[in-house]
Amino acid sequence: MPKKLIRITTIPLSLEKLLEGQLTYMNHYYEVTAVAAEKDRLEKYGRKNGVKTFWVEMTRAITPIKDIKAVWKLYNYFKKEEPDIVHTHTPKAGIVGMLAAKMAGVPVRLHTVAGLPLLETTGNKRKVLNAVEKFTYKLATKVYPNSRGLQDIILKEEFANQSKLKVLGKGSSNGIDTGYFNPSQFDEIQKRNKRHLLGIPQEDFIFIFIGRLVSEKGINELVEAFKSLQAENKNISLLLVGPFEKELDPLKEETFKTIQKHEKVFTTGYQEDVRPYLAISNALAFPSYREGFPNVVMQAGAMNLPAIVSNINGCNEIIVEGINGVIIPVKDTSALFTALKLFVENKNYTERLSSNARDEICKYYERKEYWQLLLKEYKSLEQEYIKS
Repeated sequence: MPKKLIRITTIPLSLEKLLEGQLTYMNHYYEVTAVAAEKDRLEKYGRKNGVKTFWVEMTRAITPIKDIKAVWKLYNYFKKEEPDIVHTHTPKAGIVGMLAAKMAGVPVRLHTVAGLPLLETTGNKRKVLNAVEKFTYKLATKVYPNSRGLQDIILKEEFANQSKLKVLGKGSSNGIDTGYFNPSQFDEIQKRNKRHLLGIPQEDFIFIFIGRLVSEKGINELVEAFKSLQAENKNISLLLVGPFEKELDPLKEETFKTIQKHEKVFTTGYQEDVRPYLAISNALAFPSYREGFPNVVMQAGAMNLPAIVSNINGCNEIIVEGINGVIIPVKDTSALFTALKLFVENKNYTERLSSNARDEICKYYERKEYWQLLLKEYKSLEQEYIKS
């Protein structure tokens, strides 16, 4: 009988995007069950990926009563299933999953840290989130920050000691499928048609952003910097691929209005396949305030796009200044404007960055190699913690 592996994220979107293909791969070696909220979407994911599923109601907000119910439901499920490994991702799934797994006596309890939302909070809320994070790591057998910078932050905040932490490979939670993200799949006719469909002039230099259109992704600064540059240089466009989130982290009203009204700002909403949008773009603009190890930066690089990123963990590990992109200070509209301008006006420099972009990603972040690293880690922990 194969050993049982349970993977938990707060919402199925994380299974679909952040861990794409990974659970299906692990299903060759374990009996894998995916756990998340949003029952219908989770079950659809399970059918598509050939893994079992178990639904638990979870939210990304602070909801103590719901969280206690989720812990209890998971605890009973673990007692019944007796999994060998429980591996959680995202803060809420982490605390709920690790607590239930510890209570149920699961031998190997793993948590991946792909970002720390608490870094953008202050006051009592920050104290609560710090305590929850520290408790999550205490409950885990091993904690995997998905970047070296994130590991440094965890150590600095004293959430865990070095012996409990490990970064797999050069970072990331899933690597990237460089066969799938390959610019050679899109010819000039396809690209011209896509620009035409979106209403973007063929001659424009396109800056693309992919992700949630929220404040902490630097969208306020990006829209402001773009607007200033576009007033000087008419042949540029900004393509925003992703959903607005008006409840959790809304944009400034002024930013939202500019996005709606500016003739050179284009939005697509959430897109299942971002490759056609990357294929028509010239550079990624990703001025996020905090990340774990951003897939978008790897995806853009694999599609030959140089990137402008903020000087935060993950981003400043994938991008090497002057090789495959430019690194700017966080929340710095002026520096962002200067970088955007540099990309548009210095064509030779931008082309050089672009020519290096894909090689850098293929060299360090190939997806199947990451899966093999993780599988090796599971097997090693099995030998250490699970009695035969």
